[in-house]
Amino acid sequence: MKRSVFLAVSVAALALAGCKKSEAPAGDGAATTAAADDSMANTTATTPADAAATANPDQAFADAAAASDAFEIQSSKLAETKGQRAEVKRFAAAMIKAHTDSTAKLKTAAGAASPAITPQPQLTPMQQQTLDALSSKSGADFEAGYAKAQVEAHQMTLDKLKAYSANGAQPTLKTFATGMIPAVTAHLNMAKAL
Repeated sequence: MKRSVFLAVSVAALALAGCKKSEAPAGDGAATTAAADDSMANTTATTPADAAATANPDQAFADAAAASDAFEIQSSKLAETKGQRAEVKRFAAAMIKAHTDSTAKLKTAAGAASPAITPQPQLTPMQQQTLDALSSKSGADFEAGYAKAQVEAHQMTLDKLKAYSANGAQPTLKTFATGMIPAVTAHLNMAKAL
């Protein structure tokens, strides 16, 4: 019990020392250790996508849209091979085509931005986890998971498109976002019907 309390007090002291590191003398080892620990925590907690979102919301939007397209294409390619029902396979084929077209439109809009933006289609951890889970399923279990994933993904994408359409700074990306809202709404409604 004493050891747990001592450990908690030590962690709190290091955290406070880290908060005061700019006021600590240059030779203070505890402040240096706390600063190093704080720096390490920030390095591991921040992803490139987080840094881009903080640094440039236009880049963050382009990256999110590109990742959404990549997720839709990859998950729908799985559905073309793992799906059993014809309607699931038709939906998957439609998503592959629509999101391949969307990727081309996004690249054009982002390239025309000032300064130009290059969308990075890196999947989020949640998208990758969903894709991995779908890969391990088959039959009706796969189709149910795919339909659920499509509803969730299209709803998130729709929310991001609407937000950027209303508040984005880059006119070319705002036009892209506004133009994609009807298609993504239609995809969402199709996914709900699977």
